[in-house]
Amino acid sequence: MDTLVSKPADRKRRRHSDEFKRQVIEACLEPGISVAAIALANGLNANYLRRWVREHRDAVVVGDRSEASREIADTGPAVLVPVTLAAEPAPGIPPLEIRLDVRRGGTTVQMAWPVEAAASLGSCLRELLR
Repeated sequence: MDTLVSKPADRKRRRHSDEFKRQVIEACLEPGISVAAIALANGLNANYLRRWVREHRDAVVVGDRSEASREIADTGPAVLVPVTLAAEPAPGIPPLEIRLDVRRGGTTVQMAWPVEAAASLGSCLRELLR
């Protein structure tokens, strides 16, 4: 019996510029965006794109000063700003609370914190933004 196995066409490994990678990674970091849709629109394998995004996030978290993380880091790290609050609210006014929306990548955390516990909010935010 004669079996003929055809060799697949020679494929060359595609190389993508750092600029292209940065653009698709930024697109993936937008809230509500599908990584698979971005990959499909750009002719990429979704698993490769997910790996690029994961590596980018790891580089930013670890503090790697590579080209990609340097650009994101230059937008400014999260900074806690001291706020002075009145000691007591006026009579008849409901208790005050601090409301925050914290966005990290595709995740948003909404917080409502009593003003009386503002000091503990600072420590909570430090843990959250680490």
